This record gives sequence, C-alpha cells and structure tokens, in this order.
Amino acid sequence: MTAQIPVWLKEMVGRNKAALRTQTALTAQDGLDRSALHTVCVEAKCPNRGECLNCGDATFMILGGICTRGCKFCAVTKQKPLPPDEQEPEKIAQTVKEWHIRYAVLTSPTRDDLPDGGAGHFARVMQAIARLNPSVKTEPLVPDFRGHMQDLQTVLAAAPAVLAHNIETVPELYSGVRVGADYRRSLNLLEHSKKTAPHIFTKSGLMLGLGETKAQVKQTLKDLRSVGVDLITIGQYLAPSKHHHEVLRYAEPAEYEDWKNYAYELGFLGAACGPLVRSSYRAGALYKEALLRQQLSKTVKK
Repeated sequence: MTAQIPVWLKEMVGRNKAALRTQTALTAQDGLDRSALHTVCVEAKCPNRGECLNCGDATFMILGGICTRGCKFCAVTKQKPLPPDEQEPEKIAQTVKEWHIRYAVLTSPTRDDLPDGGAGHFARVMQAIARLNPSVKTEPLVPDFRGHMQDLQTVLAAAPAVLAHNIETVPELYSGVRVGADYRRSLNLLEHSKKTAPHIFTKSGLMLGLGETKAQVKQTLKDLRSVGVDLITIGQYLAPSKHHHEVLRYAEPAEYEDWKNYAYELGFLGAACGPLVRSSYRAGALYKEALLRQQLSKTVKK
C-alpha cells in the first residue's frame, strides 16, 4: 500500500518549490534554457532544484534526456535516444565558466545503444571543462557500461575528482526496481575504479522507501565499503508519478542521522543523508569533507 506523504516532507518540498521563483533561480534557469543543455535537476524532477539553483549549482545531464532502460523509480524519458551532441562538451565548459562553477557534476541517461555506453562523451566533456576551467573539479555519475571496464577506464583517464555510480537500492529489490541493472555488476564497477585509480574517490547513492529492510540497507552499505567506496548519499525515494514504483514508507528525519553515523562507523569518508538528499546534492562540499577526513586519518596514523 502506498504510504501517505507526511506533513513535514510536504513543507520541505514546498520551500524548495518556492525557491524556484527567486530572481537568482529564474536567471539560472533562463541560462540553461538558452544554452539548450539538459540538467538532472529538471529531467529527474529533483526536489532540491530551487535550493541548488539559488546556490549557482547544477548537475549537467549529458548525452540527451532519453534513457534506454526502464527503471521503475526514474522520471527520465524512455524512448529511442538521439545521437550525442558533438557541441555539448564546449557548451558545458562555457556554461561552467560563465556560472563560475568550481565543482561540476556530470550524469547521463543509460545509453546502451552506444558502443562505449557514452564513456567517450563523458571524457570529452571533462576534458573540455579542464581546458577552459583548469581549477574546476569534475564528478562523473556514470551508468554501469554493461560491465565493460574498458569504458570505465576511458572515464577515469579524464582525471575526475570523484567517480560516482549509484547502487540505488538493496539487491533484493533489483528485479522490480532496476530493470536491466545488476547489483554485483555495479559493485564490480566501483571496485574496479578504486583498484585501478585509488587516488580518485568513489561514490554511490541509495534510496529509502522502496520496500527495503533496515538489515538489507546495512548489508548494502557494508558491501559498498567492502569494495572501497568512499562517499555515500542516502535519501527518500519520491515517486515521479503514479505510473512509477510506489513509495512504501517515508523514513523519519532522525533515521537519516542514524544512517550517517553508521556510515562513518563503517569507514566512509563522506556521508550526506536526509529526506531530500540526492546523489549530486552538495557534491562539492561532500568532496571537501572527504579530503579533510582523509587528511586527518593520515595525520592520526603518523
């Protein structure tokens, strides 16, 4: 049975929607509209869009706004995708410069139709950003590339600060939630990244409210740490429409603090946990937190 949205969560979402009407947010959205760039903020109906636009942050969605898979939780359109926009790398690099962005997150729909899953395009966007904005850090949030590690290597060769790939939910729910995905394949991708490029932080994200148990979430977090994942985000699943997977439970705010503490007990270097937290939420701040914790850890060992 679908859970009822609690009042406190409605109020949180309402405040973010109100933030979309500020002049800063409207100006930022106008810039995106004029550049014809996609953002996960809009395509995935992110509830933090108002807050992030007012901070001058945005997560760019490259490779179009159409996905080749049919995950039951995602709002991104599922149709036949268009060819990659060859001008997109330069467009994004220019937007990063104009917005004075210091930390750029890049995500994409899954593009199983492309021979390399879009890995080369990810690399070209990061390289374009680096040429025009040498001090900007990048964080690609990549699909699983169907388990082809040579495609992951293409992305890692472009020297991101963080390699992100979302596990999304517990393995017991994959067959009904993540169509076309595989839990072990996602873990293998994150493990391969850490083993071949240990200097690059790895990151993953988890949603609550799809029917998972506390024990299953704990085991999933342990699995992520076992393959060296450094950063974790945990947030509430919100159904984009009545046609998507239903929300079976709304976790109380205090639970997120417990998950954050548990993540640090397991050894994660950064954990962002909250009802409206999404994988790219305050990504730059989480990266800085991880750097600080890593530095402190090295100092203690000395």
